[in-house]
Amino acid sequence: MTVLLAIGTSKGLFLATSGNRADWEVSGPHFPMTSIYAVGIDRRRAAPRLLVGVDSSHFGPSVATSDDLGQTWSEPDAAPVAFPADTDTSLVRVWQLAPGPESEPDVVYAGTQPSALFRSDDGGRTFTLVRPLWDHPHRPDWGAGFGGQAIHTILPHPADPARVLVAMSTGGVYRTSDGGESWSPGNAGIRAGFFPDPFPEFGQCVHKVARDAGDPTRLYAQNHGGVYRSDDEGATWSSIAEGLPSDFGFPIVTHPAKPATLWTFPLSADSHRFPPDHRCRVFRSTDAGDSWQALSAGLPTEPFYPTVLRDAMCTDNATPGGVYFGTRSGEVWSSRDEGESWVRVAAHLPDVLSVKAAEL
Repeated sequence: MTVLLAIGTSKGLFLATSGNRADWEVSGPHFPMTSIYAVGIDRRRAAPRLLVGVDSSHFGPSVATSDDLGQTWSEPDAAPVAFPADTDTSLVRVWQLAPGPESEPDVVYAGTQPSALFRSDDGGRTFTLVRPLWDHPHRPDWGAGFGGQAIHTILPHPADPARVLVAMSTGGVYRTSDGGESWSPGNAGIRAGFFPDPFPEFGQCVHKVARDAGDPTRLYAQNHGGVYRSDDEGATWSSIAEGLPSDFGFPIVTHPAKPATLWTFPLSADSHRFPPDHRCRVFRSTDAGDSWQALSAGLPTEPFYPTVLRDAMCTDNATPGGVYFGTRSGEVWSSRDEGESWVRVAAHLPDVLSVKAAEL
């Protein structure tokens, strides 16, 4: 077994490999002095393809791919993700790269800032704007979260290529069931406490959404205040925050094979972005959010202050399931037993913005 852990930071991409998920070798930085907000590992082809959203302060944003696990990289001469001229809009950065379903092995989606969805039909080398979402009548009223206005979650349905869910800050959840020709908001029950009407049709600052392994219509969301579950693919949502020390945070991830199993990393509040009680703890639920367990074996025991961002937590596809998170203080942690115990992968890296892991 070899597991690859791709770590996107504010100063480049680092790649960690391990045969036992306890001892890690870390290489990098690739793309030094660029911000890597988006990382993807596409396992649908014979040689896994790495995809990274590269944000250079000098050259601007781009997408690069590698078919040899980062030994060499390919980046088109023309910008792979670009807004059409008639939109009078320019790309700020790519926030998300998501391979499509198994039935569409060349489809890759990109979520961007400003909030837009792009689709690639050549494995992530070139992308086109999904125009119906960009032209949605709600778009002029989508606001910007603290980190910018961006689509940061893309969840293609595993069995139905026509169904895709996206989430953005701010704006909330939107869904299509006709291959992107039309889009509808899916935010009923998600609170937006910063509006006069705390339960609007759209405008929520959803931080991340994850899909359940056993039931593709079951979703979990970490909101800007609130942790939720949907049992009808985003049509309605109910709170599952009871049992957590706080309902604020950024990431939420699910087990790739076990139904009803998920993890999150709470923070005290939007105005106090430290772990509750200054303790480093990951919280796990094995009953779809009905109850939660704090996990900290092997994690720092001294007061802990860093934040874990929305894409700085992930799971792998190995058995038993692995869980990973990186912090804004440049530490990366891994668990090879579904969160029961943890080891440190790396320290003293730049701010960790995104992580993705896969058994190759």
